[in-house]
Amino acid sequence: MDCEVNSEGMNKREGEGCPRKNADAVQDRDASANPSSPIIAVFKVFQQELDTKHDKYERLVKISRDVTIESKRTIFLLHRVTSVPNAEDILNEADVKLDAVRQKIGLIAEELRGEDIYQFHRAFTAGIQEYVEAVSFLHYIRHRSLISLEEINARLVFMRTEKVDPKGSDEALPLGAQVLTFHVTPSDYLLGVADLTGELMRMCISSVGNGDIDTPFQLSQFLRQIHDGFSYIGNTGPYEVSKKLHTLRQSLGKVEDACYALRVRGSEIPKHMLADVFSSRTTLLDPEEGVV
Repeated sequence: MDCEVNSEGMNKREGEGCPRKNADAVQDRDASANPSSPIIAVFKVFQQELDTKHDKYERLVKISRDVTIESKRTIFLLHRVTSVPNAEDILNEADVKLDAVRQKIGLIAEELRGEDIYQFHRAFTAGIQEYVEAVSFLHYIRHRSLISLEEINARLVFMRTEKVDPKGSDEALPLGAQVLTFHVTPSDYLLGVADLTGELMRMCISSVGNGDIDTPFQLSQFLRQIHDGFSYIGNTGPYEVSKKLHTLRQSLGKVEDACYALRVRGSEIPKHMLADVFSSRTTLLDPEEGVV
């Protein structure tokens, strides 16, 4: 028996098992939908909110990508301090680059004004971790210590000028100053410090190649302290820490192996050949060997 359809496009005998013509029914309902319906109005608001959130997320991803690129360039620049006579020029140039990176982080702070940071955290976490790695690398080269989270956040305060609307006045709007702050989360700080250990291992290799036999021992002690600190965190920290802890142990093992080679055979090997001996030893070193 054919289905009888009324003027509103609905089946009269749906309850009796009569098949519906889904595609035609959907088209009929869409054509006859009332645009002033409160339900449609509510869903239009939801659509606008989701589009706005998606656009903000994409802008944050782009800014984070710029932060990552500039932070990596700063790290590459800092690796030159072991091979130049005047390291202060390199450090000053790195300061300028990091100031530019902080301005980009200020753009992230503007996007997050009035927002829940954890709704968009995945969009910019990679860039912030790279920034923490770069700024902590610079701090270690200058002070031979680890920068704290409070010191990092203290430099992420931005002044922004914007127009202030005087009530009941049509005159030109004056400019007002507003303070924006960006707080690096503890998890981003920990993950950035974990990545720092790889750069310190590379710094150790460069120092050995340049005949510097003091820096590797300083780095070995410093990396051991960082490793012990991460061991205390255990499973209570971010889940990414367990992945980076393996790389941290590899870096520590290579630095300790370099110190071993310098202590045992340093007096019998010319300084310009230490890098070759160290490289050949690290290629044969098991990742977990020598790491407690």
